[in-house]
Amino acid sequence: MLTEKILQVLTTIGMGALPIFEVRGALSMALGLFHMNVWEAFLSAALGNILAVSLVLRFLDPASRFLMKRYPWWNTTLTRLFHKTRHEHSKKFKEFGSLFLIGIVALPLPMAGAWLGSLIAFLFGVRYWNALILLSIGILCSGALVIFGVHSVTELIEWIKA
Repeated sequence: MLTEKILQVLTTIGMGALPIFEVRGALSMALGLFHMNVWEAFLSAALGNILAVSLVLRFLDPASRFLMKRYPWWNTTLTRLFHKTRHEHSKKFKEFGSLFLIGIVALPLPMAGAWLGSLIAFLFGVRYWNALILLSIGILCSGALVIFGVHSVTELIEWIKA
């Protein structure tokens, strides 16, 4: 029984770390398939997503520097991309950047989430800790929205059955 519970928690953490599923998919799986406690599911899914984001944020800069040093095509492409994002759009981003990063992670839009938020934070040169805090807030908001949605649908189904 305990081993099964640990496996479910680890699976939820792993699912939360995956780019497509993130906190939304991990929570849905934990609540629907594993019938986990809401807090246990929320914490496990959020932890997996935050851990993944922290690694992505940490390694995007060294990876891009490596590619730029070794391959001229990457150097040209990334230099143009950084110039365009950091110089041409930085004024708008400074104005709304924090809310934008939280929103892109929190709102359940297709292909949006913490992985995309990490990439955007990197492209705009947001410092690691600032980005991690903003993305974590978005992850927690996203998880809360999923829990609210799952419970709303569950209550609606129960109400229709009655």
